[in-house]
This record gives sequence, structure tokens and C-alpha cells, in this order.
Amino acid sequence: MTGAAPGALLVGEPAPDVTLPDTHGTPVSLAQLRGGPVAVVFFPFAFSGICSGELCELRDNLAMFDAAGVRLLGVSCDPMFALRAWSQQEGHGFDLLSDFWPHGAAARAFGVFDEDHGLALRGSFLLDADGVVRWSVVNPRGEARPLAAYREALAAL
Repeated sequence: MTGAAPGALLVGEPAPDVTLPDTHGTPVSLAQLRGGPVAVVFFPFAFSGICSGELCELRDNLAMFDAAGVRLLGVSCDPMFALRAWSQQEGHGFDLLSDFWPHGAAARAFGVFDEDHGLALRGSFLLDADGVVRWSVVNPRGEARPLAAYREALAAL
């Protein structure tokens, strides 16, 4: 793990079974995605500069996730409708999930909720087919996660 937040899930720990709505309100459950690897990428806010840069970089490199058979999920505390508008504007090509209500419950479960500011930290977690954390990185709000870290994690699967 690179850059840890106190209380963030550690490599080897099982991921919590969270269920969140996608941009159309369809529930997406981590338990239902077992059987294949999943990358869960928490980010602070839709439409913000660093978040836009990070998620567009993931969008532009979605083929590396597909080649590794990894389902990519972006998660923020933004409302579903804001995430839908942002996804349509940016053409993300992967699911964005709303952790809006109960506010930040999934981010809390992963240990990456910033209680003082009411947002998710920049936490990324690569889960194996059994839902166990195999890699993670948690960066502070103003620090983007490097694409190279994702490449290394996917190669190690």
C-alpha cells in the first residue's frame, strides 16, 4: 500500500460488502461482483480539477483494466444525478457509484471518509475474485494517484 490513511483497509483484508446506486439508480453490490477482480476508486468530487484528470486518465486507459479482467468502479459522495451528468460529459465508460446516502457509508467502510470535510479521500483498492484487498493506495485530497501504480497492481494480479 502506498500512502495510508489511518483505518483504511489493508492488503489481505476482505472488502466490505457495500451496495451503491450507479448513475441510473441501479444498485451495484460488491458481493454480486465476486468471481472476478474489481478496482474500487474513491474520489472527492465530480467536476473538480484533479478528480476529472484522474478519472479521464483511467477512462483513456480502460483497456488495461479490461485486459486484466478487472471491473472498474468510481465512487464519490456526490448525488447520483451529479455523477450521471459528469459521466455523460466526460464519457467515462465505467460505472460511477454514489455514496451520497447514507452519506459516505461506503467510504467509511473502506476507511477513506474525511469526516471533517464530508468527502471520500483518494483511495483505490484492487480486490481479487474473492473480494480480498490485493493492493491499495490512499492519497490526500490534492494529490493525484499515478497511473503507473494501477499498471503495477494489475500486472501483479
